[in-house]
Amino acid sequence: MAGHAVKKIDDMEAIYLGAFKRVRAELGVESFGLQVIDMPANFDGYPEHDHAEDGQEEVFLALKGGGEIEIEGERHPLDPDHMVRVAAGTKRKVWPGAEGIRMVIVGGVPGAVYEAPAISRLGEPDPMAA
Repeated sequence: MAGHAVKKIDDMEAIYLGAFKRVRAELGVESFGLQVIDMPANFDGYPEHDHAEDGQEEVFLALKGGGEIEIEGERHPLDPDHMVRVAAGTKRKVWPGAEGIRMVIVGGVPGAVYEAPAISRLGEPDPMAA
């Protein structure tokens, strides 16, 4: 693999009807998870979840737009002025605001070698495809 990669976000392979950009694979990142997610204004379909089973912690940063991230029932701002880290076993849910949100999420398991999940690999089927 080359020593660098440059790609336009909107040209990257995406799943979930284009909302989940496979940034990690597109850039050739192998040491941590990395994705960009686009959600429309006031979308409520981002699933509440945690990573208790796989041990992954995540960092969220809004690139544009904004909203809130609910962590264990408490909401916090998620916009270009705030970064949020959420531990593996902690429940989280993103609530886009009136402008929608484009966010980058970085993830990994503390002290472990990163193993890319199938959903982040190029060419894997879109779970929303019929």
